[in-house]
Amino acid sequence: MAVIDSQVHLYEPNHEKRPWAQNIAGPEQVTGEEQIAQMDRLGIDGAIVISTYQTYRYDASYAQEVYARYPDRFALVKPVDTRDPAAGEIVSEWAGASGAVGVRIMLVFVEGRNPLDPGLDLALSTSAKHGLPVNLFAWDYLDEARIIVERHPDTHVVIDHVGLPQPYRPEGPDVWADLPKLLALARYGNVSVKFTGACAMSAEPFPFCDIWDPLLRILDAYGVERCMWGTDWARTSDLLSYRQGTEAFRVTERLSQSDKAMLLGGAAERIYRWSPQRK
Repeated sequence: MAVIDSQVHLYEPNHEKRPWAQNIAGPEQVTGEEQIAQMDRLGIDGAIVISTYQTYRYDASYAQEVYARYPDRFALVKPVDTRDPAAGEIVSEWAGASGAVGVRIMLVFVEGRNPLDPGLDLALSTSAKHGLPVNLFAWDYLDEARIIVERHPDTHVVIDHVGLPQPYRPEGPDVWADLPKLLALARYGNVSVKFTGACAMSAEPFPFCDIWDPLLRILDAYGVERCMWGTDWARTSDLLSYRQGTEAFRVTERLSQSDKAMLLGGAAERIYRWSPQRK
């Protein structure tokens, strides 16, 4: 099985020809070349590039440029604006784009967050028609996510970032408080979970051992075939290194070798129907 980081964000420095929509936490740039170098150092075969909402909103052109240079190492997911009347056409067009393996809906940022919104319905139903998994960023909105999942049983929904708030803050609420809601979604066979950014939920230093009790509950509920490792680089860069976000999953003694192989890449190969071709 390949080793696949199921979520990375790549972007150029802010400049007038491709200006950022807003500043983000992290380096001033994470280019395709820099990502490839990191992956090669750590033995990562490929990655799913999630076009960066904070910098580029719904414009995936930079991610597409990176893919054009490294088609063997990257696949692409594009955020879709469900408020756009043409959301269905946008999803259909994206389904035919080189490297496209999914779309993303930023429920956290959707005005009103109405799970019955026609735009949401259109984006999810069109994604199902084209066999595109929908990556749903829904922390704090898992009740709404449940309604969406129930309304779209033919759409493969991938819950981003463990479905839970990140990062851990000692003065803040319990980041695992909504874990029962996430576990309840496991009964829907069309739902998978990305463990992206999970290390940021730790109250401990590397190797972040305190994340494993709750993560194992998720693995037990969903099965490892429906769970994917990912770093969420570079959003997590102020909290841990890329190496730490990778090695924490490799060095843990809480998983068997076969489960590690599935979590670190096998599940992503199956869910996104894509495999990198590392030379």
